[in-house]
Amino acid sequence: MRMTALPTLLAAGIAAAAFTTSTQAFAYGAGDFFTRVGVAKVEPKSDNGSLANGAFDVDVQDDSGFAFTLGYRFTDKLGLELLAAEPFGHDIELNDANLASTDHLPPTLTLQYYPLGGTAARVQPYAGIGVNYTRFSDEKIATGDDLNLDDSWGAAGQLGVDLLIDDNWALNAAAWYIDIDTDASLNGTEIGNVEIDPVVVMAGLSFRF
Repeated sequence: MRMTALPTLLAAGIAAAAFTTSTQAFAYGAGDFFTRVGVAKVEPKSDNGSLANGAFDVDVQDDSGFAFTLGYRFTDKLGLELLAAEPFGHDIELNDANLASTDHLPPTLTLQYYPLGGTAARVQPYAGIGVNYTRFSDEKIATGDDLNLDDSWGAAGQLGVDLLIDDNWALNAAAWYIDIDTDASLNGTEIGNVEIDPVVVMAGLSFRF
């Protein structure tokens, strides 16, 4: 081998090593902690049930607010994520009249699968399944009676995608379907079941620690 070829080979080797290092650093995967922050919209399904033996049809209205998640990837393709948020406030229509309202917190824990985890792909889709706990508070009704909505446990499903910007930041969009059913009571008397079952849509930023 001619000595004049040595600098060229060294330069090529250094460039290849730099490229490999950069793509490995860019690849999200095992051991990553991350948070996602943004604005979420809670959209209950239509036809949320009826109360008082069918006397009142229930329609729970949408609400939007700040939300965030915390997560950890324990392998390249598997992770856990906890969804949290400020309380969402929902007006509740009874027979098309805005007569009641409630706040709720919907923490949701999902086990996630990342099909492209561990690669340098800038678009990183994921899906998750898990469990939701919803805590209701500040229930009100126009009559001034004591309205109560029981806390709820239910299943949850999730779809999302990260669009990687650099080694730490990404744009994020995600959606959850959450099974939220609550028993309603008025002055201590049960009056029926409310099926909220919302889709939660969130857009924002992701940061990897």
